[in-house]
Formats: sequence, C-alpha cells, structure tokens
Amino acid sequence: MNKTSIMFLGTASSVGKSTLVTALCRYLKNQGLNVAPFKALNISLNSYVTKDGLEMGRAQVVQAEACRIEPESLMNPVLVKPSGDYTQIIVNGKVYCNIDPYKYKELNKELKIKVKKSYDKLSKKHDIIVLEGSGSCAEINLKDSDISNMAMAEVANAPVILVSDIDRGGVFASIVGTIMLLSEEERNRVKGVIINKFRGNIDLFKPAMKQLEDIIKIPVLGVMPYEKFDIEDEDSVTERIRNKEVDGTLDIAVIRLLHMSNFTDFNMIERMQGVTVRYVTNPNELKNPNLIIIPGTKNTIDDLRYIKENKLFDKIKELKESGTPIFGICGGYQMLGSFVLDKLGVEGNISQEDGFGFLDIKTRFNETKITKQTKGEILCDLKLVRSITGNTISGYEIHNGISKIGKKAIPFIKDFDGNIIGVCDAEKVVAGTYLHGIFDTENFINLFIKSLKESNDIIISEEAIIEKVTEYKDKEYDKLSRLFEENVDISKIKEIIKLKN
Repeated sequence: MNKTSIMFLGTASSVGKSTLVTALCRYLKNQGLNVAPFKALNISLNSYVTKDGLEMGRAQVVQAEACRIEPESLMNPVLVKPSGDYTQIIVNGKVYCNIDPYKYKELNKELKIKVKKSYDKLSKKHDIIVLEGSGSCAEINLKDSDISNMAMAEVANAPVILVSDIDRGGVFASIVGTIMLLSEEERNRVKGVIINKFRGNIDLFKPAMKQLEDIIKIPVLGVMPYEKFDIEDEDSVTERIRNKEVDGTLDIAVIRLLHMSNFTDFNMIERMQGVTVRYVTNPNELKNPNLIIIPGTKNTIDDLRYIKENKLFDKIKELKESGTPIFGICGGYQMLGSFVLDKLGVEGNISQEDGFGFLDIKTRFNETKITKQTKGEILCDLKLVRSITGNTISGYEIHNGISKIGKKAIPFIKDFDGNIIGVCDAEKVVAGTYLHGIFDTENFINLFIKSLKESNDIIISEEAIIEKVTEYKDKEYDKLSRLFEENVDISKIKEIIKLKN
C-alpha cells in the first residue's frame, strides 16, 4: 500500500491524544496493517530505555506495544526532561545537551532538522504513521518554535484530527477557539474532531454536535465515553498520583518527590489485590506504612534536600528505627547511601548532600549517562520479604551516578555481567537498586507482595495475584481499540488516511 499518515492534535494538554493514538494504532494493527507511532517532542520525566540502550518517552512505548512492534527512539526523537536549574535535551535516545530552560528556542532549528530525519527514517519502515502533537496546537506565542504540532503535520503532510476533553468543561469554546487561531492552511488540514471523556447520554448530546459542526464546518467524527483503562500515563498529572485510604490492605507509601521520574515502576503493584499504593508529600501523610518506596528522580540532590526541608527525611528515619522496610529505586537508591557527590554540576549547582546513611554506598556523578536494559538475579531475601532469592528479574537503568559499594553493604541484586546493581543493609530492612521496572517481573512481584503480606498478617487471596504483564496490557489495548471503533466513525478515519473500507 502507499505510505500514509494521520495526526492527533489537542486543544490542550491531557485531553487524551496519547490514548486515542494508542487506540487507533491497535485498531490498524488488528486490521493487519504495518503501523507505527510518532511524537516529535515529549516533555516528560517518565522515560524508557530501548534494547539498543536509547532513551525515549513512555507514551510512544505504549503506542508501539499497541502496534505490536519494538519501541525505538525514532518514534520520539526529542525528549525534554526538566530538572530544576537546567533542562536536559535528549535527541534520538542520547543526551544532546543540558540547557537553561529559557534558551530552548536557540536549539529550535537544529532540532527541527533532526526530527524530520527521524520521521523520514521511520516512515520508510512502516506504511502508516500515527502522529501525536504536544499540548495545545494553537499556542500563538510558541508558533515560531513549534516542532510537534502543525509544523510536524506539514513535515509529514498529515491530515489532522483535533481532540478535546469535555470532562474539564468548555469543550465548545476550546474547539472553536483553537480552529479560529489556526491559519487557513492549517484549518484545511483539520479533517475531523473527536470529543473525549464524555459522561452521559450520547443521544442527548447529538444536537450540540450538529451546532458545533455548523460553526466550525468540520465534522465531529465521534464522542469517546469516559472510561478508565489500565494503560500507562505519560505525566504525573495522572489520577494515579494521589493519596488513598488504606482500608485494611497492604499499605505501600511512595515518596512523591519534586522531580519524581518513572512512577510507572509501580503500575503493576497498583493492579494487585489487597494492596494500596499511596503517594505522600509530607510526614503527616506517611503515617505507618508496611513499606516505604523512594522512587527515581531527575534530580537526586535537590529532592534529597526537599525531603529534609519538609521533615519527610526525619520521619522516614524514625520509621526505619521501628522496623519499617524501605526500598529505593535509582535516585531513591542513591539517597539511601552515605552521600551523593556532584562536583561536575551534572544535576545543578549543589555539589554534595548527605544521604540517609542506611546503605553503605557512596554515589558520585559523572558526565556519562548509563542507559541500558538489564537482567539480573536476586541474591538474598529481606527480613520481611522471603522466598525471593534466586529470582531472575529484568528492567532498565537510566542514571548518571556511579555508586561505590562499601564493606557493610550486602549484595542484593547482581546483573548477568556480574555487576552488583543493588544492595541491602545488615538487618536486611533497607534495600535498593538501580533497576527500573523491577516490579514488572511477574514471579518476583508475586513472591515479594505475598511474603510482605504474610509478614504483616494480611489475608492472601487464593486467586493468582497478577497475570503476565504482556497479556494484561494486550487485553487493555484491545478493549480500548473496541471502544474507539464503537464510538468513532472508522470509515471516515479510513477515508482520511486513504485506506479502503
């Protein structure tokens, strides 16, 4: 078939563009078509490492999974990771530069060239590219530096579907206002509108849809009902990140850091029966959990200072003394050590900060960022988590720091190259690792949570705790695809991308 494309742009951020791209990708794949996702620029601290060690935004990883293809950095050529004093720019999976956030425009021309090259390479491999914009496509103050919205639609010569979220209110004004702020050439690219996150009776809404079409002279292709799917979210604005009531379940408290990254590490835990995952920001919220997790962060030293200032640091130390287990991942792992040293200014202007001192490790930042997929083995049980020794686990590493392991540290995880990538303390109450995605290994997470429940006298369901991750995700993608097909004019979508019905 001839090469073709289609692009989803939004009236604002978080209107559901990523989800609708995922839905269409899975639908087209189920039709036997060779389809791939593309987003020119992502702004997110949630990233992923490909098999060839390249970093990319997680939204395109999800979309690639929906296409049943391997994620590759070409699908997200520019990843912007804000971090306090500076912003890290990642191009085609590798760190390109660290810049002052207000100097982004100076890079714009270079990035546009690189984005076009990446798109051209990807489009040669696939028959259909489903593109996603970024934020609102009608930010007139940013139009000159636009890379990922109408400028990208022009590069790809892609017809555009405009997406708006009715759940937040003002859907008609946002759609009409967006259309009016586009140039005539840009308006001509917009072939349809999808209204997302609708609650209520669609039949009662149809007259309003007709009124909207009369105003904008563009068809409304569908109204997607408000329905929750267990699919990874791109940013921390997600509804997952909120405090919850424990209500007799296993209580896991994740410390919500200012620069928290890769909170998708905890998606599988949240899916488990009899477990509550809470994201806490102050000592009063922490209470007395069964497990404290300190997650990854884009700025370890800044976040370490943050939890000291708001007294979470002291509260965690107090709970550790009373026997509460603590688990750190990546930046959280570094915090559990003696200190973090950044003489090169990799993370900003603060050169050193003392850690909790729970683990006998000392971390020093260097200029080279480690990004790789990793497999390893659990070397020992923990005090409250038993029967995990010998388990094979897999995940990925994204970090600048190198941690020197002292004599008092007990090796906890060893990768298949023989490197120790996680340790625990002498009492085996505190443990940490550089391995993101450690809780996505089904056997390990099942044993980990089962044992932690037993140690806390929490009743264990006789049912399987969790099914295989890939099978679970596949079901969610298919459910989303069916909902899309039922509520959006698929024949019109096919017509727009020049597919035969």
